[in-house]
Amino acid sequence: MAARLLVLPLLAGLVLLLGTPATAAQAAPGCSGRPAKTVAFATGELRVYKSRTQACAVAVAKAPGKKRAMSVTLQPRGGRVVKDSGSFTTMAGPVTVDALNRCVRATGAVAGKSASTGWILC
Repeated sequence: MAARLLVLPLLAGLVLLLGTPATAAQAAPGCSGRPAKTVAFATGELRVYKSRTQACAVAVAKAPGKKRAMSVTLQPRGGRVVKDSGSFTTMAGPVTVDALNRCVRATGAVAGKSASTGWILC
């Protein structure tokens, strides 16, 4: 009985300290920097982040859970496309490129639906 009385406050303290499990909308995107652009589409959203020297992008599923085809691409103007694609449950990416004084464009796709940014951060 005494052990049970000790465990309950300890568990409550851990929940307060660690927080509740994150939902897909709250999940850490894996990119550093400030949010630069978000483009929503039918099955998810494309998120682009910008730090001083880099740009980063992820494609996040609107309804995470089952594995489905996802991809995200990021290209600096005059540079090569960086891509992450495969079957994922929550998100594709992050993909990062050097973007100091360079425009970038990003494309994200989840389950056959996609969106792109055009040239941004110019």
